[in-house]
Parts: sequence; C-alpha cells; structure tokens
Amino acid sequence: MVIGLDCAAPELIFDRWLNDLPNLKSICRSGLYGPLRSCDPPITVPAWSVMMSSKSPGRLGVYGFRNRADYSYDRYSIANSLAIKEDRLWDILSRSGKRCIVIGVPGTYPPRRLNGLMVTDFLTPDTTCEYTHPPELKQEIERVVGEYILDVRDFRSGNKEKILADIYEMTRKRFQLARHLLAKENWDYFIMVEMGVDRIHHALWDNMDPAHRFYVPGNQFENAIRDYYREIDRQIGDLLAFADDATAVLVVSDHGAKRMEPARATPLSKVKVDWSRTKAWGDGGYYARVFLNVAGREPNGTIAPADYEKVRDELSVGLKAIPDENGRAIGTQVFRPEELYKEIRGVAPDLIVYFGGLYWRSVGTVGGEKIHTFENDTGPDGANHAENGIFLFRPANCNLPGGRRIEGVRIIDIAPMILQLFGLPVPGDMEGRPLAPSLYHDCAAS
Repeated sequence: MVIGLDCAAPELIFDRWLNDLPNLKSICRSGLYGPLRSCDPPITVPAWSVMMSSKSPGRLGVYGFRNRADYSYDRYSIANSLAIKEDRLWDILSRSGKRCIVIGVPGTYPPRRLNGLMVTDFLTPDTTCEYTHPPELKQEIERVVGEYILDVRDFRSGNKEKILADIYEMTRKRFQLARHLLAKENWDYFIMVEMGVDRIHHALWDNMDPAHRFYVPGNQFENAIRDYYREIDRQIGDLLAFADDATAVLVVSDHGAKRMEPARATPLSKVKVDWSRTKAWGDGGYYARVFLNVAGREPNGTIAPADYEKVRDELSVGLKAIPDENGRAIGTQVFRPEELYKEIRGVAPDLIVYFGGLYWRSVGTVGGEKIHTFENDTGPDGANHAENGIFLFRPANCNLPGGRRIEGVRIIDIAPMILQLFGLPVPGDMEGRPLAPSLYHDCAAS
C-alpha cells in the first residue's frame, strides 16, 4: 500500500507536528522514516513518474508540465501519460500477474491499460473525459462519491475560504473512493496520490509561516495547514484498516515545500519577440528553464555553436549574481542538464536555475517594473517546492520498536524497493537501488 501526499513537507511532519498526527507517528515509531530526496527539478511533473519508473527526468524527456516539442520557439507539449515512454511500476506488476489499484497519480491521464483499476490525475481536463480504466469504473465512482473532484480549480485565486472548503471536499471524496475500492476489490498493489497538501501549501503557506514576508500573526488561517494535516492523518488511519500486518505500507511525497520570497506582467508566450536579436530566454515554473538561441538549432539562432559554452558560462555567472531586492545574495544554483542526468531526451533546457535555492520562483513573464516579483505567474502563491519530500515505511510482518530515522533515500529508489518487496527482479536500466534489508532485518515480528 502506497499513500502519496503531493508536496508533504518533512519539516512539518517529522519535526513540527508529529505528535498531532497519530497514524503517521505510529508508522514512524514502528518502521523507517526520513526525508526523500526528489529529482531535479523537484516538481510534481515529472517527479511522480520518476518515482514510479526509477528513471530521471532526462531519461523520461520530461522537465516540467510543459516541454518544448522541438527547437522552434512556440511549440510546446503537455506532459500527460502519452509522454511517458518508460515502464512504471503498475506496468511491470501487471505483466507479473499482480493486480493494481492506481488513484490520482500524476502522469496517468489519459488512462492506459493495466491489470486492475486506474483513476487518473489532476491534469485530466474534467470528469466528462474518459478518466478511468476500465471505462465503466466512472459510473461506479459517481454512485459512490457523487461528482468526483480531480483538482481544486483556481487555488491561486486569493479566495482562501473557498479554496480551503474545496480542498477538504476533494480530499474526502478521494479517500472515500479509495476505501470503497480497497474494500470491494482484490489487489496486490495499491497507490493513491492526494493533491490537497500541495494546494493548501500554495494557497496558505504565508498564513502559517512567521518567516514569510506576508505573514500576519493571529490571522484567520494561521492553523489551517496544521488542521488539514490532521485531517489527512485521520484519513490515512482509515486506509490503514485495510492493510494487515502482512501488507507493507509506504507514505511518500514527491517533493516538499518552503516559503516563496518572491504588477502582474505579460506572459512571454503572448509577447511578440524579435528572435533575430535574442540570445536567450527563460521559461517560468517553480524553477527557471533557460534556453539559448543557437544558430543551426533554433530557426533564428543568434549564438554561434562555437560560442555556446562561453555564453552558457556567462549566463550561469550572471544568474548566480542576481541579488534580492535589497542587494543581498540569495544563493542561486545553476545546473547544466548533463550534470544532472545520465541520459538526456527531448528538448532539455540549456540551464536549470533554482533562484535562491527555490526560496524564489521563476516566472515566464516580461514587462514588470522590477526583476523581482512576489506572485506566481498564475496568481498569488505563498510557497515554492523544496528538494526533500517524505518517506515512511512500515515493512510487512515487522515492528521496529521506536522506529528508525534514515537519510539518503532518493525518489528513484522507491520503484526498485517495491519490486524487491514483491520478490521481482529490478530491471537493469532503473537508476535507483532497493532499500537495504539490513536496515530492518532486526525487526520483531508483529
């Protein structure tokens, strides 16, 4: 059983609120837990597909929600399930005769065949689409929960009362569906991903975090995130009733969260750009994707191939030197894709930039009065993503009295670990490694 909480933060669960979360605390005190190092970039797409395939974004050819389709200036593709060419866990398990239930895992729309059931993710346009496998599961969902909620729309709108109510409704319906299917169906592998944690972080982090520039002590929503984590813990407790001692349980997140330190400007896609005078441009997102306009590669390239590395070096130095609005250094990190990925597919950025170590966010807009912005390019946003998610593991038929905190588990290690738990071989092209059984070989039988 795998329970995914998109964006769940280890600092909040392990260090701040664990005593308020009895079900998660029970797993920590009887199993293994710790931070889970995400991929680079640490964003929902591609992170869940990285976790489920043990392949890097470079290997998947997916670097974010939108990716350059080619070296033109305006062709982009959305990274849905059709963009993922590598096997994910349920593909491998299905071929091995294991029955799978997959609910809400990002990167699953449109649904693909598997041995079992699939309900697709938040990128599904709406519930009028075919979002289940088999298709008739859709009618069953409507009978069980009514109108199924794929995502909270407009969670950056600023209407925090409505956002909060919508998050709770979405979460309760998703967990209700999960309980229904767990009770009704035979299954070997179950995974669900709840998006509400991500949505509440983006909408309300500034209400919770005293270090955030927009925090106001005693504000109406000061405890909203903590209260929602308590709700998630209660829902997880209800799911654990379907996992007996012989069932291994994992609770994971694809990345964490941190406060975002950064008048609406114009999206780059709506600007008439003179490409013949352009050397480089940036695409927005939680991190910056910087593309160079290379002669012979882009249609109106201006950088000679012989100057490519020189320009890339100059940009890297300049980007790292950008200070905050008060002139203070912010610790920006700049990566070349070949430094991060063993293999690079698709159209990768020429530079990958984490402004302020992801405390600042990049936005794909132009025309602002200053280079610093304090909103997301799609609306108000209090949080950005962090490199570490969460990892909690309760092995089957095992109890580690007091639990054991471990370091160094990576998002690419999850798929090999699960295959090992099933006694199945780990494909040689997976980039992660299984968790060493020696970490829990001394557990007491539960």
